[in-house]
Amino acid sequence: MFQGAAALNLDAKGRLAIPARHRDALAVEDGQVVMTAHPHGCVLVYPVPAWVPIRDRVLALPGLDAKTALLKRLLVGFAQEEALDGAGRVLVAQSLRKFAKLDKQVWLVGQGSHFELWSDEGWQQQQQAMFEMATADLPAGFESLTL
Repeated sequence: MFQGAAALNLDAKGRLAIPARHRDALAVEDGQVVMTAHPHGCVLVYPVPAWVPIRDRVLALPGLDAKTALLKRLLVGFAQEEALDGAGRVLVAQSLRKFAKLDKQVWLVGQGSHFELWSDEGWQQQQQAMFEMATADLPAGFESLTL
């Protein structure tokens, strides 16, 4: 279970040091993780076993529907398998860094089965949207949630 948000830095080569407490659970298959683009402008970081069924479901969708094809191109087309090195760092591909506008400071945000990797600016925008939603109507299922 990946949860919490951590402010981290990409090094000059575009590598991200995965927090030690998450390394074993994230890189369960030969030290590999999968990273891909998300339509909201972040990078998704999955353990390989969690990504494979998602990828298979996406690939099974009809390819002639224009919207479906766009999402396939985004999710599968940007997908990269990367290995953690001995120091627990993983390279974030240049194409993904450009897509998500990742610079030096980034945010690794747990989402249960995976992480979202946000630029600092993107994460600040997400937080602002969360605060604004707190005064608006909640999405279905959240109205009766007790915290």
